[in-house]
Amino acid sequence: MEKLKRIVRQAVPRAMKTIWWIFKITATVSFIMFLLKYTGILTWIATAVSPVFHIFGLPGDAALAYVSAYFINIYSGIAVISTLDMTVRQITILGTMNLAAHAMVAETAIQKKTGTPVIHMVIVRTLASLTLGIVMNLVLPGRPEYTADTIALSEIPFLNIQGELWPMFLVWLKGLARLTVWMTTLILLLNIMQRALYEYGIMNKISRFFSPLLTVFGLPKETTFLWIVANVIGLLYGSAAIMDEMERGKISDRSILLLNTHIGVSHSNLEDLMLFSAIGGVWYWMLLFRWALVTILVWSLRLYFRLTSRP
Repeated sequence: MEKLKRIVRQAVPRAMKTIWWIFKITATVSFIMFLLKYTGILTWIATAVSPVFHIFGLPGDAALAYVSAYFINIYSGIAVISTLDMTVRQITILGTMNLAAHAMVAETAIQKKTGTPVIHMVIVRTLASLTLGIVMNLVLPGRPEYTADTIALSEIPFLNIQGELWPMFLVWLKGLARLTVWMTTLILLLNIMQRALYEYGIMNKISRFFSPLLTVFGLPKETTFLWIVANVIGLLYGSAAIMDEMERGKISDRSILLLNTHIGVSHSNLEDLMLFSAIGGVWYWMLLFRWALVTILVWSLRLYFRLTSRP
């Protein structure tokens, strides 16, 4: 019990500091997106990029789901998808693209905090998302020849108030409050669990179990715990554990760059996959295509390090 009390005393202050930092980012980005949605600008942006979505075998209105998830979070993208008449194939492709690039501002800020440049993560995740969409449209059966339902941008006003401000603001505020409570609880528990795993010697056993899989992915052994955290609960909720691990100084800059490249495109592979499966996506395609791409990316990065002999 004394050891457990010490673990809690050490974990809570660090976790609360991280929670406050994440809350400020999340609240700011969320409020900006609320204003864009309320004023109709978000719809205009989605309409502007919709003509290119036939490259992915998707209808033009899928652009709103992609843009919403890209800037806000995966839940907003799923909320839009659930209102559209899309096939299993289309949901699978769009779901994979959203899983590779969502909550870009908040999650990129977290990865920057660990030492990975913002420009690296934005480029990697965005290009990976678009590449996955193109490849899956070419590979998966049932490829459509064209998409003819794109709405002309001239038909959508740049400013178009979407409803009454106060009711919409209350919905946003309640959503932010629920997210904050959930995020605080999860991050605190995870940070305590992380320290307990080290204190009781369990982390070494976990690392040995997942070592063969990480070897295939090209990831160093010391990134095992962070890889597990990112895959089970994601970057946002796992941020405190990720930052705490970095502060221990046991992971090199090169290792964290390899890890961030991988988990940037492929993380939260329990909840998010189940959510997309629930609305009609094929979970194993959404997982395997991303795993294949991140394996190529990580091994290419390792080859680059070897050829350039970068320290």
